[in-house]
Amino acid sequence: MPVGNVYARRLAVLATSAALTVTGLLATAPAAQAAMPTPVSAATARTYLAALTVKAEGSSSGYSRDLFPHWITQSGACNTRETVLKRDGVNVVTDSSCAATSGSWYSQYDGATWTVASDLDIDHMVPLAEAWRSGANAWTTSQRQSFANDLTRPQLIAVTDNVNQSKGDQDPAEWMPSRTAYRCTYARAWVHVKYHWNLSVDSAEKSALQSVLNGC
Repeated sequence: MPVGNVYARRLAVLATSAALTVTGLLATAPAAQAAMPTPVSAATARTYLAALTVKAEGSSSGYSRDLFPHWITQSGACNTRETVLKRDGVNVVTDSSCAATSGSWYSQYDGATWTVASDLDIDHMVPLAEAWRSGANAWTTSQRQSFANDLTRPQLIAVTDNVNQSKGDQDPAEWMPSRTAYRCTYARAWVHVKYHWNLSVDSAEKSALQSVLNGC
């Protein structure tokens, strides 16, 4: 994970955000923020999880992000990334190309607030490589495109870029958000997506999800 200057820059941004909050110039309340589609309830997620096929994770052989065409045009000049940034932020202003020029974003994974869009990644809740190993390798390119740009399910969310990079393509047995208050929502969303797209889970992944969902 990047260190040094990156963290210094992040701390400076957070300090600036805090100062602006004091003067009332920055909307920071997460409750006022739009969000990804609400995942199914914990009870429904437990039912869904029980219905998922449990099998050893497949191979990454043949995988490429290019096999999941993403950030396609959604409306006008706006692609999927830009659409999620507008949805997940507060007071987001965009230019004629739909690029976010200002706004505020609260990262649910780590509790950080950002005011520059480049500090955010759009995370695929179920990573593309994880989907590939769980059954998407057998899909058509059209199906993979739909999965990679799914705005209907809780599959896409704007989060701190370094946090998204630390997650990589790991499943919940290997990685969970550091912000424990979000783990229930995360598990519900993960199961919701896997169930809708008929993707399998491995035994460790299922056990980790069950553990979180039982505490929701």
